[in-house]
Amino acid sequence: MTTNKSRQKSQYQKQQNWVPSVLIAIAVSYLFLVQYIPALNVFVQAFIKGVGPFWDNLTKTDFLHAAWLTLLLAVIAVPINAVFGLCAAWAIARHKFPGRAIVLSIIDLPFSISPVVAGLMIVLLYGRQGWFGGWLQSHDIQIIFAFPGMVLATCFVSMPFVAREVIPVLEEFGKDQEEAAKTLGANEWQTFWRVTLPSIRWGLLYGLILTNARSMGEFGAVSVVSGNIANTTQSLPLFVEDAYKQYETEAAFSAAVLLALLAVVTLVLKEILERKTRVKDDGEN
Repeated sequence: MTTNKSRQKSQYQKQQNWVPSVLIAIAVSYLFLVQYIPALNVFVQAFIKGVGPFWDNLTKTDFLHAAWLTLLLAVIAVPINAVFGLCAAWAIARHKFPGRAIVLSIIDLPFSISPVVAGLMIVLLYGRQGWFGGWLQSHDIQIIFAFPGMVLATCFVSMPFVAREVIPVLEEFGKDQEEAAKTLGANEWQTFWRVTLPSIRWGLLYGLILTNARSMGEFGAVSVVSGNIANTTQSLPLFVEDAYKQYETEAAFSAAVLLALLAVVTLVLKEILERKTRVKDDGEN
């Protein structure tokens, strides 16, 4: 009797052992087909004629301008969204007010709305036929098909990341240490810098990394508001598309390699920050 039960248990375990293997095989195959192989092919195509042509493509004027413009967009958008994210996270995590759920939904709007639609929204507001178009034109201010429009589009699509990373950290941190600091005579500013900020630094850095990656890699919204004018309003993702359409595939793949490397660096930094956060949590527990 015992032997039969053991055999049945062994057979059942063997039947169950193949399920994880199949699921892992499906997941790995999907990742290879959708991500790894296409990404690897970009690197192969970029260096297929050697390092010389690759480097030549990276020293062209239109590429350098696109790269510089992309960096400039990130340099502007990241601090703006960092300040907004911290303020929004502080207000939401530390205060209960009417419409709190609505504010959270608005912050998450860029996650759910198409970037192309986001760009169109900006055009409808600041374009010549938009709500503010007449006033802007009368004051000789150009937003659409110019750098300010690109900044607005980039800020919009990268807006939620800092807030969404900091809010749960603040909620978990609680108010006890902040109230203790105030009891000891610290003002709001001192409490933030010496108590709150150190406790949320990893979440904040994580949000900044994601914001930077989204800012530098954004295509849809920026393409709508910029006009994609070479050496004027063409960011690096737009340069890749334009070069590919002009059959300058080597230049397109060379620029794509830099964007892919940016993604890799982002993933590495993300993993480092997650490990530091886990180590900190384990140490506190």
